[in-house]
Amino acid sequence: MINKYNNYDKYPEVIIKDHDNSSWEGYENILKEIKKSISSLKKEKVVLVLDFYPGVREEEVLKAFTRLSPSLMIKSDDCTYNEDTINSMIKDYLTDDRVFGVLTTKKLQDFFIQEKIDEAKNTIDNLKEGLILVYGVGASLITRGNILLYFDLARWEIQLRFRAGMANWKATNYKDPILSKYKRGYFVEWRLADRHKKDIFSQIDYLVDTNQKDNPKMLTGEAIRAGLKQVVERPFRVVPYFDQGVWGGQWMKEVFDLDKESPNFAWSFDGVPEENSLYMRYGHVKVEIPSINAVFFEPKKLLGERVYGRFGTEFPIRFDLLDTMGGGNLSLQVHPLTEYIQETFGMHYTQDESYYMLDCGEDACVYLGVKEDTNKDDMMEDLKRSEKGEIPFPDNKYINKFPAKKHDHFLIPGGTIHCSGKNSMVLEISSTPYIFTFKLWDWERLGLDGLPRPIHLNHGEKVIQWDRDTKWVEENLINKVEVLKEEDGVKVEKTGLHPSEFIETIRHWFSKPVLHKTHGSVNVLNLVEGAEAIVESPSGKFEPFIVHYAETFIIPAFVEEYTIRPYGKSEGKEVATIKAYVR
Repeated sequence: MINKYNNYDKYPEVIIKDHDNSSWEGYENILKEIKKSISSLKKEKVVLVLDFYPGVREEEVLKAFTRLSPSLMIKSDDCTYNEDTINSMIKDYLTDDRVFGVLTTKKLQDFFIQEKIDEAKNTIDNLKEGLILVYGVGASLITRGNILLYFDLARWEIQLRFRAGMANWKATNYKDPILSKYKRGYFVEWRLADRHKKDIFSQIDYLVDTNQKDNPKMLTGEAIRAGLKQVVERPFRVVPYFDQGVWGGQWMKEVFDLDKESPNFAWSFDGVPEENSLYMRYGHVKVEIPSINAVFFEPKKLLGERVYGRFGTEFPIRFDLLDTMGGGNLSLQVHPLTEYIQETFGMHYTQDESYYMLDCGEDACVYLGVKEDTNKDDMMEDLKRSEKGEIPFPDNKYINKFPAKKHDHFLIPGGTIHCSGKNSMVLEISSTPYIFTFKLWDWERLGLDGLPRPIHLNHGEKVIQWDRDTKWVEENLINKVEVLKEEDGVKVEKTGLHPSEFIETIRHWFSKPVLHKTHGSVNVLNLVEGAEAIVESPSGKFEPFIVHYAETFIIPAFVEEYTIRPYGKSEGKEVATIKAYVR
């Protein structure tokens, strides 16, 4: 497979029409536009509000905007509770666990002191002329002002800043482990910030992309809202990112032309809107925003009425890649049952998943389910002893190990013990709550930080389904392929998922155009065989969209119907896609 195509697009973007003059790049151009807006108001007193997503570089923004010579500056953090109080307020959501917390139900305004907001408002009211700058996380909770700018930031960039030493919002935890910072972000501050963003998005005058240091891009509120409408009326891709891991392999490095100096790449998030970015091009300016914004602000068109009614503004399907080619086994793990994740972590649906084998070495395998007549107490005792370092866990005694080959599909409903072995390239197709992995055994490895990776036997033993033994797994979870249609040049197969899971997966093998219908649900696909394919609208609803091998792409429910056919290097050859949608 190595270097067979080498055409994977790492920087996909959506071209936005009719708003080329609504974007600005760099602080100099941004400040010119803001000065024009201030001047156009023709007011003696103007309140300019700069509202930040947590993680925006405050110093950088202020260095630029103080060039506007404000008469008064108000920092939103001065209207919040102090760090100790906030830590106490969120303690129960963070828990004592290294990885898991509980999703907060609070809102950003709960961390602001009303008396201090009132004081800030009085200070603003008492100033009769000049420019007033209100800035920081939640700044618009003090006042919406005359001009409201929202400074946005992608989730992956926030994680990179954590690694570089940035603290969480209202915290001085600069030296805390990355896991702790991420946990505080995932379970608390990103939830607060997203709820706040949803509240004010329809009112913002400008959105500022702050992902690149000292190189912001700004759009009018009208342009970003119109752009998101355009995004969800066509096929699109989110921006993938890649990360190392202790078990990481070499396949993606070669096939996707990644950094050759990196020891390995373990993960690719390519199809996880909650984590990925979206590139939107407005004329000469390319803007990066969190792709979850498309879910927040155009949910019905993107997800479909039925899916939106069930999941709200969450994107329920996740595609990502796991590379163990030349690497090691994933950790032996299990995901929670729905009842457990609801009652323990506040998520309303669980992490059911599957492994689609995009590529395999000769010795590839998948560990799945327990062996016949496994004694629960004996196995848990051996797992506890292995966690203490007393013994290596005897996986051959307890866990099934099935050989894997290219295009196999292994189904993994919550509660099923599993992991991919080495020398596999896995396309993981699953529901979205992606961090709820209970590690049971990690092959005596340390993490990249030099510390033992977290093991969660206390959670795992409460959700393992012991009746998912060898016979049950063979009958229910391995290559449950059902041919739905076969004709000259086209074969359509249902490959899963398990009946207890809400995602359906359909594989198409084809050498001629194939018609798809969205059936009221967002569709997520990957080109699992062939160099290129082209997605087209039978009615001209969207412009043709080209995809390449191993790329994940999203078809909004709004599209309703589309065709896919081999294209370019694959024209006249058989290619294959796998498609997921909500049943």
